[in-house]
Amino acid sequence: MNSVGTTLKGNDYPGRGICVGLTADAKKAVFAYFIMGRSENSRNRIFAKTADGIVIYPFDSTKVADPSLIIYSPVRQAGGCYIVTNGDQTDTVARFVEEGKTFEQALATRRFEPDKPNFTPRISAILDFKQEFCYKLSILKCLDKNGDKCGRFVYSYEPHAGVGHLIHTYSGNGNPIPSFEGEPRAVSIPYDIDEFCDDIWNGLDADNKVSLYVVYKDIATAKEEFRIVNKNERSRNEGI
Repeated sequence: MNSVGTTLKGNDYPGRGICVGLTADAKKAVFAYFIMGRSENSRNRIFAKTADGIVIYPFDSTKVADPSLIIYSPVRQAGGCYIVTNGDQTDTVARFVEEGKTFEQALATRRFEPDKPNFTPRISAILDFKQEFCYKLSILKCLDKNGDKCGRFVYSYEPHAGVGHLIHTYSGNGNPIPSFEGEPRAVSIPYDIDEFCDDIWNGLDADNKVSLYVVYKDIATAKEEFRIVNKNERSRNEGI
């Protein structure tokens, strides 16, 4: 089984990606979210920590051409769950979870992004800690060239020690950009957060990578450790 970095290497534009899994000692739940960009507008972003996750801000607000699909909260907590997505469906899922509804019910109200001709998929994950830790990944994809039909795919996992699952928006570069295909990729999850963070960051294309957020959460104690890497700031923020 390959690491996330090895799985991503050679793909110059996987777009935005989510990985969720469990450390080899089965003690820590893990997730990562990364963004990439080809245009100046997409590359002009940084991650900033919030009380319950992160928010995306423009690095230089004077260069923001269209904030509608690049500025959002990709990570939030709600109802004993972490929610990780590549768009404003984070808020949709959080609202449904708080109302006692399901991940699937929330995503049934959403579609892929309206960025014709790419019709970028919406990818989402939920990490549920209410009873025993478990997680789901989802992708909402366009099924036709006109953007009329949406396919909604959900993958539910019983955590396996040392294993994670990776999904990202694109299968590679192109015009239009081809959407991710198949099931989420099984990847190895290391015990050390810095090893995991460095592996992903180094596996992303140097020109197109923008920001990365990684969290390791102790399932027994709920203690959380995180890393944020922003290419624009040339820095890494660490916290517990």
